[in-house]
Amino acid sequence: MLTEALVLEIFREALVLAIKLAGPLLLISMLVGLVIAILQAATQVHEQTLTFVPKALTIVVLLLLMAPMMISACNEFVLHIFDIINQISSQTVLS
Repeated sequence: MLTEALVLEIFREALVLAIKLAGPLLLISMLVGLVIAILQAATQVHEQTLTFVPKALTIVVLLLLMAPMMISACNEFVLHIFDIINQISSQTVLS
């Protein structure tokens, strides 16, 4: 049976998955932005493309490197949800 506790557990797992997937990308992007901001402050060159392009390239490289882990984590979560659906439907049929 789909209880409030089960719904909250699924929601918590979804949030943890979102943080696990987006966290590294956001942290690395922030670090790259910080390094570039320091370089811009030191050289007094304030061009918008100097911050955007390295961050974009970093994100693309990270996505390529982390894609297998991200797909695996999403796959595990979806399979877990399907297991829960299967358990709920089998309990409903037995009742």
